[in-house]
Amino acid sequence: MAKDFYKILGIDKKANDDEIKKAYRKLALKYHPDKNKSPQAEERFKEIAEAYEVLSDKKKRDIFDQYGEEGLKGGQPGPDGKSQPSGGFEYQFHGDPRATFAQFFGAADPFGVFFGGGDNMFGGVSGVQGGNTNEVFLNMGAEDMFGGFNPNSGAFRSQSFNAQPPSRKRQQQQDSPIEHDLYVTLEEVDRGCTKKMKISRMSMNSGNARKEEKVLSITVKPGWKAGTKITFPKEGDQAPNKVPADIIFIIRDKPHAHFKREGSDLRYTAQVSLKQALCGAAVSVPTLQGDRIPVNQANEIIKPTTTRRIHGRGLPFPKEPSRRGDLIVAFDIKFPDKLPPSLTSQLAEMLPN
Repeated sequence: MAKDFYKILGIDKKANDDEIKKAYRKLALKYHPDKNKSPQAEERFKEIAEAYEVLSDKKKRDIFDQYGEEGLKGGQPGPDGKSQPSGGFEYQFHGDPRATFAQFFGAADPFGVFFGGGDNMFGGVSGVQGGNTNEVFLNMGAEDMFGGFNPNSGAFRSQSFNAQPPSRKRQQQQDSPIEHDLYVTLEEVDRGCTKKMKISRMSMNSGNARKEEKVLSITVKPGWKAGTKITFPKEGDQAPNKVPADIIFIIRDKPHAHFKREGSDLRYTAQVSLKQALCGAAVSVPTLQGDRIPVNQANEIIKPTTTRRIHGRGLPFPKEPSRRGDLIVAFDIKFPDKLPPSLTSQLAEMLPN
């Protein structure tokens, strides 16, 4: 069944950009899996992200309004029976709703009651650039020292209700790990970086609880993939008769303005006009390292399916950083909205069938 992105966000088809953003903000915070543990939350969170990505982009929204979801996927008739307009446009959701969430909220942390304590409306996450080290200080803590779930937290720790087996000496139990996403740019993945995370936690000293702060240093190695986990054992809150929980940071990719990551490869879409595509044009593309590389000769025709592969200009392989993936270049051909009748007649005579 085709998706209705307006219905998913609960907005009218005439909604403006501010109304779309407001709807996404409200629903994304409500169904974020770190906050909402219902079985349907993960799928709803993903649907909400996809709906926002389509409706917040004028080109995608226009195609969706006219041809529906099938029109976005390319080549299929819309609900009114009209065919997808030519031009090689094809949209596919990248499948990472957390990346959409991070891009929307930027440096602000919407769950700042747990992760932070700054002055902005969502809590404190501040970045300090120092030398080659990007320092991000994030305050973790504010959870009940006896464990359990803090409804205002930005990370989740499950509470164990397992009964203790009878024994002469009670064995200390450890709370479930506290997980938090750590977003890195593709440039940071390309060269590697160090992230410094400032945490605050409750500790026990001679039976008295006190708050202490500590900076955890995370070395992100070149080429690390999204989903890589870095574990700091026993760095969580310390409660009586319990082993402190582990803190786990999960590497996530920040959305990039030009490149999309595909494993160790990078994909870039170059925009060319119909004239350039048919008559030939020299095209150069940027790289993650800052230079530009020519990918097309002036006498070559560019088709909607044309791709170019530049070997060794992608990201490093995680287990072999001396080798790199490729830079894959696709093309988005911009077709004119209309042509003068005289030009249409000339093209009809000149172009082959």
